[in-house]
Amino acid sequence: MKKGDIVETIDDAIRGTVTKVSGTTITIEDTDGFEFHFEKNELMIVSSSQKLDNAIYDADIESVKREKEIPRRKTSLSVKPKERHAPKFEVDLHIHELTDSTKGMTNFDMMNLQLDTARKQLEFAIRKRIPKMVFIHGVGEGVLRQELETLLGRYNNIQFYDADYKTYGIGATEVRIFQNIES
Repeated sequence: MKKGDIVETIDDAIRGTVTKVSGTTITIEDTDGFEFHFEKNELMIVSSSQKLDNAIYDADIESVKREKEIPRRKTSLSVKPKERHAPKFEVDLHIHELTDSTKGMTNFDMMNLQLDTARKQLEFAIRKRIPKMVFIHGVGEGVLRQELETLLGRYNNIQFYDADYKTYGIGATEVRIFQNIES
């Protein structure tokens, strides 16, 4: 503490300006002009003339602006109701997505690979309680689609229908899985 600091007593309601410092004894003058003597540990600094000067000249203007800025609310992306219920689990059954090379594979082998993949993914979705999924099979001659519908018809806890035309075109089937029905 030094001369000119504004201090307040810790135990009393006395506030004043430091007029003299002698070792650990501090003399203060209150607003009415009375002088009081206190020990240094009985006072606390309210404001210092030096601190005020430093605050003005040493202030980082950008940090002050950031403090005063009103925080913006985080905007959440609005999801349309139709998209909210859209299936998130998609299985592409195109042969080039399932294997690196079809060399040496017959049409029967390719069809079995596609149907095995469909069955495994469907079983996975049932186990993981995924409510909706889409099988992308393409248009072609419709053989894979017919075989897929035969496979799906064996399950009594699912419902299947053509997937959203805008998203998938003609070559996709959407599957809805009901969890409470025994298969």
